[in-house]
Amino acid sequence: MSHTTQSIAELVGGELAGPGGLAIDGVAEISRARPGTVTFIGSEKYAGKWPASHATAALVSRGVEVPPIDGRAVITVDNADLAMATLLALFAPPVPRPAAGVHPSATVDPSAELGPGVCIGANCVVEAGVKLGEGTILHAGVTLYNEVAVGAGCELWAGVVVRERCTIGDRCILHPNAVIGACGFGYRPDLSGPTPRLVKIPQIGTVEIGNDVEIGAGTTIDRAKFDATVVGDGCKLDNQVQIGHNVVIGRMVIIAGCTGIAGSSTIGDGTMIGGLTCVSDHIHVGRGVQLAGGSACINDIPDGETWGGVPARPLKEAFREQAALRKLPDLMREIKRTQRQADKKDKEATR
Repeated sequence: MSHTTQSIAELVGGELAGPGGLAIDGVAEISRARPGTVTFIGSEKYAGKWPASHATAALVSRGVEVPPIDGRAVITVDNADLAMATLLALFAPPVPRPAAGVHPSATVDPSAELGPGVCIGANCVVEAGVKLGEGTILHAGVTLYNEVAVGAGCELWAGVVVRERCTIGDRCILHPNAVIGACGFGYRPDLSGPTPRLVKIPQIGTVEIGNDVEIGAGTTIDRAKFDATVVGDGCKLDNQVQIGHNVVIGRMVIIAGCTGIAGSSTIGDGTMIGGLTCVSDHIHVGRGVQLAGGSACINDIPDGETWGGVPARPLKEAFREQAALRKLPDLMREIKRTQRQADKKDKEATR
């Protein structure tokens, strides 16, 4: 379906400069755009690419200056990234979903409670006592063990596994092969017998996931040893994130891919954790913290601070140390040169 620059400006609440009748049939990145597409410019970094772009229109964040070009349109908005999110939803192709009801190949226990409009795809397994809220969708191959509760408006993609007694709130999205409620990693050595062994500690708790949570592909959230591993409302977890047993994550936390959070740690509301980050066990990360990607967190972090590095420490401190390390080779050469001069003088003095 085609839209015009005028209709798009109205949709995003932007201020249109240029022709309002230009046809728009898609969105594109600024350097790969073609005629008929709209692009977005969120910073001065990309403003200089606008003249050479083939895009018909651009969403531009307020305060960013772009030159007017005849025959093309600029739509000024408060935040080009958020406005582009609206347009992406507008132009998104239909998402493939199973038909309403239960696919013939699915196995659904008679005791399961299915809300109105539930869709259960091919080869799903829904065990005894499961509850599915209104409009929830299970794509092919989802497995829900006994007494799992999934709220309304959720979407669980292919291969998701939710173990027994775990709960998921409303409007959650679980991407392919996410695993919720596997056993936490708990062992203790037993040296009392003739042969040393590792004793598996039973993990009898659950996982509680709040509302509006999105969990990436291949992400795993372990069940608690007791009580619950908790992921708060509005959290967004990227692909291949590992959440250990008894971790408690607050509201609106963002965790990028390949991050691991070890058991019994707590993450405060609104914290953002960069990719490939490790958080040790029993660590408290405060509210509103920013933790740089690739960090190794082995100490508690107070509210509102920005940390990074290995081990993680306040980011300015980490930058100063990195700057000092870069100077180390020159410093070592200077020390060796000074030592050679001193040795030479000592030899000359003893002649």
